Amino acid sequence: MTIAEKIGSAITKSSWIRKMFEQGALLKAEHGPGNVFDFSLGNPNVQPPEQFFQVLRDMAGRPGSHAYMPNTGYPDVCQSIAQYLCKEQDSDVNAKDIIMTCGAAGALNVILKTILDPGDEVITPAPYFVEYNAYADNHQGVLKTVKTNPDFTLNLEAVEPAVSDKTKAVLINSPNNPTGQIYSEQSLKELGNLLTKKGKEFNRTIYLLSDEPYRKIVYDQAVVPGIFKCYKESIIATSYSKDLSIPGERLGFIAVNPEASYKSDLLAGMGLANRILGFVNAPAFMQRIVSCLQGVSVDISEYARKRKLLCEGLAECGYEFITPPGAFYLFPKTPIPDDVEFVKELQQELILAVPGSGFGGPGHFRLAFCVDDETIINSLPGFKKVMAKYK
Repeated sequence: MTIAEKIGSAITKSSWIRKMFEQGALLKAEHGPGNVFDFSLGNPNVQPPEQFFQVLRDMAGRPGSHAYMPNTGYPDVCQSIAQYLCKEQDSDVNAKDIIMTCGAAGALNVILKTILDPGDEVITPAPYFVEYNAYADNHQGVLKTVKTNPDFTLNLEAVEPAVSDKTKAVLINSPNNPTGQIYSEQSLKELGNLLTKKGKEFNRTIYLLSDEPYRKIVYDQAVVPGIFKCYKESIIATSYSKDLSIPGERLGFIAVNPEASYKSDLLAGMGLANRILGFVNAPAFMQRIVSCLQGVSVDISEYARKRKLLCEGLAECGYEFITPPGAFYLFPKTPIPDDVEFVKELQQELILAVPGSGFGGPGHFRLAFCVDDETIINSLPGFKKVMAKYK
C-alpha cells in the first residue's frame, strides 16, 4: 500500500456525511441541482450579518492586518473575546485564558494533543459529531460513548459507570449536532459534581470539554448554560462558523476556565500544540474582524422559519422527532430499524439525509435544515411517499 494502513482504513470507513455529500454531487449532475434535495451537510446558507461586511471593509488594507503574531493569537483580539466571555460565563476570564484556533476542530485537536496520554479515554454522549472518533485517535486517545435519555438530554446514570482510571475528559456538544438538544444547567452541574467525585476517586484531573459552535443558534428563548460555573476543570472549544456564517474562514478559539487547577500548564501546552500540529496561528485577518463582532450573530429568525417549515411538514407526513431547541439539525426516527436502508429509500426520491448510525444514533436520520426554503418545501412530497411505503 502506498499510504499508511491506518489512513487507508479511515478512508474506507469515511464519514457518512461526506459519503452523502459525494452521492449528492452525482445525483445533482444527473438530475440537476434544483431537483435534488440535499440535507446532508451543515453548511450555513444564511448570509453573514451586515456588521461583518462593514468591519471587513474597514479592516481591508489596514497595515499589520496580516502579520505574524503570538501562537495564541493577537493579544487585543483575545482581550475582546475575554471581555465578552466574562458576561457569558459569569467568570473572571482574561486575555491569557484565550487561544485563537483554526476553528472548533482545530481547538479540539489542540486540547486533546495537550491533555491525552496514550490510551486515555474521552467520554462523549451519543448521538455525537462523528469526527470526535478521529480527533481522539489523532492523539492516541480512545473515544468512549454513553447513551443519552430518549429526548437526547444527558443521562448521568450512563456516564458514571463509564468513568474509569483511564478517563481524561468528557466531551459534550450543546446545542448538539445531530440532535439540536441543549443540556440544562442542572444536568451540567450534576455532571461537574460527578467528575469531581470521580477525579478524587482515581486521583486524576478529569476535564469537561464543551464544543460550542452552535451556542448562539437557539429558538424559543432557549438558554445555553455557561460551563465555567458548573465545573472548574472545564475548557471551551468553539468557532464563528455558524453564528457568523463564515465556516470557510476556519476561525475559533479555546477558553480555559480561570479556576482550572493547572491553568498555566494547560495554556502553555496548548500554545505549543497549536504550533506543532501545524495550525500555527488562526487566520490573522479574520481575528481582527471578529474582535469587533463579539455577541453578533446571523439572523436566527431565518433558521427558526426553516425549522418550522420542516417540522410541520414532516409531522404531517407522520415522522416522529424531538423539535430541536438549538442548532440547525432535525434528528427524526426512521419508521424501520435499519436507518441506512431508509436513507437509501429517501435517495430514490432525490432526498439526501445522513443515517443516524453514523452519529451513534441508530434508528434515526439527520437533516440539516440550513438550506433554501424551496428545498424543504419541494422535498415534502418525497418524504411523504417514502413514509407511506412503511405505513
